[in-house]
Amino acid sequence: MKFKHEPVLLKQCIEGLKINPDGVYVDGTLGGAGHSNSILKNLSSKGKLIGIDRDDAALDFAIEKLKDYSNVEFVKDNHDNIKNILERLNIELVDGILLDLGVSSHQIDEFSRGFSYTKNSILDMRMDTSNGISAKEVINTYEEERLANIIFEYGEEKFSRQIAKRICEIRKQKEITTTLELADIVEKSVPSFVKKQGHPAKRTFQAIRIEVNNEIEPLYNTIIDSIKALKNGGRLCVITFHSLEDRAVKNAYVEATGKCRCPKEIPYCICNPLKLGNIITKKPIEPDKDEIEENPRSKSAKLRIFERMKD
Repeated sequence: MKFKHEPVLLKQCIEGLKINPDGVYVDGTLGGAGHSNSILKNLSSKGKLIGIDRDDAALDFAIEKLKDYSNVEFVKDNHDNIKNILERLNIELVDGILLDLGVSSHQIDEFSRGFSYTKNSILDMRMDTSNGISAKEVINTYEEERLANIIFEYGEEKFSRQIAKRICEIRKQKEITTTLELADIVEKSVPSFVKKQGHPAKRTFQAIRIEVNNEIEPLYNTIIDSIKALKNGGRLCVITFHSLEDRAVKNAYVEATGKCRCPKEIPYCICNPLKLGNIITKKPIEPDKDEIEENPRSKSAKLRIFERMKD
């Protein structure tokens, strides 16, 4: 397996973490281990990195890439379970956490995983291939309305109704099993002018992938759990690539600053908000022109940073 692209917003993430050489850090989305490698370079022998990923291929690659470091512990799990992961490792609090959300470059490039709409493969799209529902099951079993809603909400696809309708018509004749079958269905479901704006299946594949891996629903709680796992002054850096991801992160950050959530008509606060810290990035950090030219996949990336501050 090859990891072709440099980690997104690497310098900004390392600066944002404000690494303590003797501290404990978590990379909750190992991927190609690019961010982890840079974190480890900034740690002393007393420091420690916890590397988490639910993808076996990513873990195998990271273990090989980081084999020269003795102060890294690898965990096969989902970053959404960060609270339980740290409890299992008998770690109460950490100095920093990094989450690079979404699908990684290697998962897209490894076409056999079913993430690509340009290469033929089985419809899978699971980040953890050992469990969970596959894209094939979603496409062939979800009711038309549910499919349309997923494609619209997660893919921001305005032609979601037409796409879902055609999927259901085709699957009555035969099971839809491959990526190119699905891509062809999408292409034939949208007006011709859409094809001039890029591959017409991109948004649908994104939506199905998000559904398969449950990427949005638990994210808000993941952010809150991550902030609570930080020491005083510890930093959480989160990179998003999708508007729904970014909104969930932003909303969690705002709530963690102790902002009142009471309705405006109530004259005084009754929700007793808990202030966990401060937002460091009032606006998200985005890649510069040079990074986007070198790695076009970084174009939609946004980095938001939060600092834990205990009263």
